[in-house]
Amino acid sequence: MALLLYRPRCIGALLLGVLGCLSVCRADEPIRVVTEELPPYNMTQNGVITGMSTEIVQAVFKEIGQTAQIQAMPWARAYDLALNESNVLIYSIARTPEREGLFSWVGAIAPTRWYIYSLANRPVKLNSLEDAHGHQIATVNEDVGEQYLVAHGFQVGKDLQSSSRYELDYQKLKIDHVELWISNELNALYLMRQSGDDPNKMLVRSLALPELSSGRGLYMAFSAKTPASTVERFRAGLDAIRRNGVYDAITRKWL
Repeated sequence: MALLLYRPRCIGALLLGVLGCLSVCRADEPIRVVTEELPPYNMTQNGVITGMSTEIVQAVFKEIGQTAQIQAMPWARAYDLALNESNVLIYSIARTPEREGLFSWVGAIAPTRWYIYSLANRPVKLNSLEDAHGHQIATVNEDVGEQYLVAHGFQVGKDLQSSSRYELDYQKLKIDHVELWISNELNALYLMRQSGDDPNKMLVRSLALPELSSGRGLYMAFSAKTPASTVERFRAGLDAIRRNGVYDAITRKWL
């Protein structure tokens, strides 16, 4: 009889203990860090992932006493992992209204300005985004530039020639496979210089894209299924490296 009286209480305590354990275990799961090849923000050199954003992410991990195991992969795959798995940290990701509720945002880690480019020897003058319709535009699969254009009525496979890396887009433009290329400025400058091209002579800015550029920058963000305590710990780490000068030192080095 005594057992019957105390069983509900014991079961309740047991359930609370199990739930508590699950919560702790979930928060302590290893963090998977994913990114793409987006030089000079994140890129692989001699088998090592480096770049301005990478160094900032690594500095945040160091600040909170953890180490980062970073994987570079096509953006569409990294984006899908961050959308659907727990404890996934993705960078450098643009923060847009469409993405706002999809991720837990840690903070901005790098500046960015977006343009639609054309070749200087085959310039395309655009007075508005509407003028870009009817032109072939190089994009990266599922990146913010492609998502932005799709949201404004452009179609992948019709107007947009999608690929897995920005280097491929730049080559498409150079060989006249496309007429336009959407990219952020630092990436475009880096790829031109790496190819031995003069940025002042190679490309022209056909159209500035302030909606993608204004005050947002590129971010660190966690998958929505990540525990809030983990996200807060990383926000505190990013704030700390901003205060102690590490963030400024890294950005000065790369910019």
